[in-house]
Amino acid sequence: MQRTTAEGRGQVRYGPPAPQPGLPVLPELTAVLAAAAWRSAPEPPGAGVPVRAAAARHWGRRGLPTDPDHVAAGPGAPALLLALLGAYGGDVMLPRPCPAWWTPQVRLLGRRAYHVPTPAECGGVPDPYALLETVRRVRAEGGDPRVLLLSVADDPTATVPPPELLLEACEAAASAGLFVVSDETWRDTVHRPAHGRLGGPDDADGTGGRPGSHDRLVVLSPAEMLPDDTAVLMDLSGALLPAGWPAAVLRFPGTPRGTWLRARTLDVLTATGGFVAGPVAGAAAHALDEPAAVVGRAAAAAALHGAVARAAHRELLAAGALARPPQAGRHLYADLTPLRSGLARQGVGDAMELEDWLGGRLGAPTPGGQRFADEPVAPRVRLSTGPLLGATPEERLAALTATDPLALPHVRDSLARLRSVLAGLSD
Repeated sequence: MQRTTAEGRGQVRYGPPAPQPGLPVLPELTAVLAAAAWRSAPEPPGAGVPVRAAAARHWGRRGLPTDPDHVAAGPGAPALLLALLGAYGGDVMLPRPCPAWWTPQVRLLGRRAYHVPTPAECGGVPDPYALLETVRRVRAEGGDPRVLLLSVADDPTATVPPPELLLEACEAAASAGLFVVSDETWRDTVHRPAHGRLGGPDDADGTGGRPGSHDRLVVLSPAEMLPDDTAVLMDLSGALLPAGWPAAVLRFPGTPRGTWLRARTLDVLTATGGFVAGPVAGAAAHALDEPAAVVGRAAAAAALHGAVARAAHRELLAAGALARPPQAGRHLYADLTPLRSGLARQGVGDAMELEDWLGGRLGAPTPGGQRFADEPVAPRVRLSTGPLLGATPEERLAALTATDPLALPHVRDSLARLRSVLAGLSD
């Protein structure tokens, strides 16, 4: 977030970026990119066969057999989603809260975005009954909802929908005649601690460093439930590439309708110049094939961010705030409603004011819930774990390689700062 003045509130260009890992780029990927630096031309629309075939193999390892001809790649998930929604048409149903960049995409196309509450257990998917009722009401009022956007590992809530809730949401979407777009960017960032590495005395929730609830997390795709009516979107910045190397892949249904939709999507990508840079395409194909170094870094980073997220979660609960246990990603979503009286003493009355106040005291962006289509009056924020790993690349790399990163002085100091700020809100 780059906004520093009140005049910037709400403007899309000041919106929060996705939570960053805060870690140095994997040397193996740097070498692959450097070796392809001579490539001055971009990839063709949707990318060439090497990238698409690597993406197909990637999905195949996750139980989604895929033909490379049913895949398209683009320079980041926003470019691909914009092209897909532009090709498909109609209004869009989204969960509340949802990623900060989803709603602007819909509105940029002149479509209407309808937000549906999520169930109490998780974010990422709409409550199925609320979805059906909202679709019924919107159509009765002349709206044209055709697409449901959801995520199987969520930003901003850092939760994974249980399989039964995901199935119910998919069944509701099918009943309402909605095409599902599943954002699976964070799927491979699920917090599965490396046993014996990230545990220790601070693991009071019983999940880090030994088998626990996170080991039993099952991440499924709507494409397994509605194979003919689901597109799968994945930004490689989630677990495989740095955000500065924009690349994302999109899997279409293997049907005549899916073939038509892919062709229309490629038309939009061509018209908007949505091509993957040549050198980045080589790194993307390499990362999608998941060599040992890439898999190892992704697993270590997920375990590290999981350990720090659980520690931050404990601090929030100890201070009286509310937050679902973080299960994936590099963030967690906090609800400070129980601390309203303390916030009022600081002149904080809503999510926008909380964003400014808390970010200033923590020295890191803390985007408020209004950024994620949540209720502006509710004092909710997304906290990223990246800034808690240290202020320099050396400190963050030390956290990645430490047996117990929570014991490092700079990580302890970051958590202590969070604890101190929250303690000031207590009655």
